[in-house]
Amino acid sequence: MTTTKWDASEYLDSSEMICEYLKATLEEGDTDLLMVAIGNVAKAKGMTEIAQKADLNRQNLYKALSGNGAPKFDTVVKVLQAFGLKLTLATADETLPAS
Repeated sequence: MTTTKWDASEYLDSSEMICEYLKATLEEGDTDLLMVAIGNVAKAKGMTEIAQKADLNRQNLYKALSGNGAPKFDTVVKVLQAFGLKLTLATADETLPAS
């Protein structure tokens, strides 16, 4: 019996799936895991295309999203924008009244 390594990027085929995948990863609170997840999305969408849309060098993008990189916040924002996503904020406890 032959097994193959599971590759998340093979299943990220819609904007909704990508958004939910990144939201679930973000909720884990592990920034290294989040960078790997963003890398999986970039791989699914095409690393070269994402690098061009984000106006970044492809090799630097690979390094930043490897899980071992430490990308700047603006790099992460550019990549998310290249995915067609935007960052939004919400309170941790949605039951709290607005101030």
